[in-house]
Amino acid sequence: MVIYIYNLYVAATVVQLCYWILVFARLATYKAEKTTPLEITQEPVSVIICAKNEATNLEKNLDHILTQEYRYFEVIVVNDNSTDRTADVLAKYQDKYPILRTVNLKEKPAGIVGKKYALKHGIEAAKYDLLLMTDADCQPASKNWILLMQAQIRNPKRIGLAFSPYIKTPGLLNLFIRFETVYTALQYFSFNLIGLPYMGVGRNLIYRKTLYKDGSGFETHMHIASGDDDLFVNAVANQENVAMILEKGSFTRSEAKKNIKNFIRQKTRHMSTGTSYKSVHKVLLGLLALSHLIHYALCIFLFLIHFSTVFVFVWVAIRMGVVILVYASILRKFQEESLLKWIPILDFLFIGYYLFFAPTLFTRKTSKWK
Repeated sequence: MVIYIYNLYVAATVVQLCYWILVFARLATYKAEKTTPLEITQEPVSVIICAKNEATNLEKNLDHILTQEYRYFEVIVVNDNSTDRTADVLAKYQDKYPILRTVNLKEKPAGIVGKKYALKHGIEAAKYDLLLMTDADCQPASKNWILLMQAQIRNPKRIGLAFSPYIKTPGLLNLFIRFETVYTALQYFSFNLIGLPYMGVGRNLIYRKTLYKDGSGFETHMHIASGDDDLFVNAVANQENVAMILEKGSFTRSEAKKNIKNFIRQKTRHMSTGTSYKSVHKVLLGLLALSHLIHYALCIFLFLIHFSTVFVFVWVAIRMGVVILVYASILRKFQEESLLKWIPILDFLFIGYYLFFAPTLFTRKTSKWK
């Protein structure tokens, strides 16, 4: 019986190595084509932000978007039934910046949850075909954010995936959230490189309005609270129409959740959309998580019963060596080098993350986005 458990452990470890060597290493060695701002053609862009009770974040971040060094753009903020000072803040900015437009929503149809309804109205109000999405709590990493985000959206590319890290602050929760964000980005960028794009993040996502219309917008998943980013990308992206945007100036940064309860609520909402992914994506992502979990669970079991301890350790060491090597390159791309020394611990702790959120994958709980 124990030999079968050992064989399962080896099999899970081999599956893990296949992901890290054959899939994730592609991102580690990926080199984006370098361009200078003067070489980039500027196409008109509509930046869209949905805001529900975001007065404080708008005061903190909106200036950084409205003062982008870009020739033709507008910023549309959808005020989604806010009850705070959001309307007053937007009115103040409109007096100063003519490129700022607002869409005020007072009510939603029954049964509609999340921000898709608000985002839909923002998209309908947009004057330009190129739509750049971000959130009220996000701040662009540079004055060339719009320039860099739109630079690669030329035929046949109609959608652009980018990175949106969290700001580094002290504490274990922040450390884990930043790691989880990197690991998620590692997956969606790497899967795109093998021709299987499956998600992006709405904090930093660009696509054409014509693509949105061709894909029927959010209509097929309007009833699900999340998914304005990952379910939309899952439905419309293919190996021909997706661009990867990894210039450091294209990042948007925001503050991570400061308490575990809010983080759990956020991730539960986000992960509930996974049940609506295409089958191939669900299988590959499920196998990745399951092999990761089995690798550590059986490793611990085999160590505890002192079965083939040397061989078990060798497999652990081989996998971890590959993981650290791949992460070393990717963390440099994402400007998260400080995470590297924590990778062995965080990689192990992630099995707890899988176990905690596993029930979410078998339920589709409807929840509000604010």
